[in-house]
Amino acid sequence: MAQTEPDEQELEEQLELSSDTRGLLERHNLRPLWEVEDDFGNTLDDLEADIWKWEDIQAAIDGVEDDVPINDLPPGFQRRVAVPINASFGNAISNTIYVGVQTVSPGETAPSHRHGANALRFSIDGNEDMKTIVAGEEFPMKDNDLITTPQWEWHDHVNDSDETAAWLDVLDLPLVLDSLNARNTFENHELERQPVTKTQGYWESQYGQGRPEADKKDKGIPGPFEGIREATPPHRFKWSEMLQSLRQRAENDNPDPYDGYSLSYVNPATGSPPLFPTMSFRAQLLQEATDAHFHNTTEVYFVVEGEGATHVNGEALEWGERDIFVVPPDATHHHEPDNDEAILLGMTDRPVFEAMNFYAEASPSS
Repeated sequence: MAQTEPDEQELEEQLELSSDTRGLLERHNLRPLWEVEDDFGNTLDDLEADIWKWEDIQAAIDGVEDDVPINDLPPGFQRRVAVPINASFGNAISNTIYVGVQTVSPGETAPSHRHGANALRFSIDGNEDMKTIVAGEEFPMKDNDLITTPQWEWHDHVNDSDETAAWLDVLDLPLVLDSLNARNTFENHELERQPVTKTQGYWESQYGQGRPEADKKDKGIPGPFEGIREATPPHRFKWSEMLQSLRQRAENDNPDPYDGYSLSYVNPATGSPPLFPTMSFRAQLLQEATDAHFHNTTEVYFVVEGEGATHVNGEALEWGERDIFVVPPDATHHHEPDNDEAILLGMTDRPVFEAMNFYAEASPSS
């Protein structure tokens, strides 16, 4: 005769501990495995699919800009930022990736500081006179340019134009602070603006086709950090060049079934992705609906151009230009652009999972 599994109540009765044993465990901060196991995976709620519409973000950042001068903010937080918050967490868009929309008004400076978190800026409303200064070099922030502000490099933002500038801040802060429960090493510069000590184009020239033969770049990750990954240098990825590369790919190659015509932002030191050891970024040109798939990593998107929808577990997130949305781990999803095409900036924590051989991806079985 086949044996049947005991139901949950019967199992609890079989595993009931005596009062003496229970008291001994509690006095010494011990618990039996079957009780501990039930609590694993419940520290953070499950990430939810969500979307933030640009018109709402724009209204919010306009209000913040009107209400709060940068100089009135506390030292270290002199950044005027509206942060998309996922209902599951309450402090960021996910538990591994932080996204914010930052503005700097004409004539303002977001003061110089540095920190242990990896960070980048993706310009939304920019121009030649809006600059991020990183490691002594001024990087102009034109529309859709991507600028790295790597670990422990001084960086400040200076708006010498007569237009308010806006961009995406993307950092791995939640991974460090929440998921790893670690500290984000941080330091303010003694000056509001760091000295400009490099000519424009210096850092790009050091990581281009010609490189110093015997000079090992800065001996790895700057600051009080050690690791096995090549440090990400300061760099400006010009959107005009990325867009041209996307167009060339669309004219000459077949699209990826899940991501369309997709190009990764590479670490200039290695020539390969990921851009940072903790986060990877890609530009995606969509000209038709993609196939459905799922993976165990978080995907965040910024809509650079066009309109469409991303279907997540049967729910349609309808997006337009400059909207921000998130796809949770293990959610079956696909993209569907309207009309001719759309371009997305994709952001993911996939490198963290790949570093530990945890990454998994598949198409739905039915």
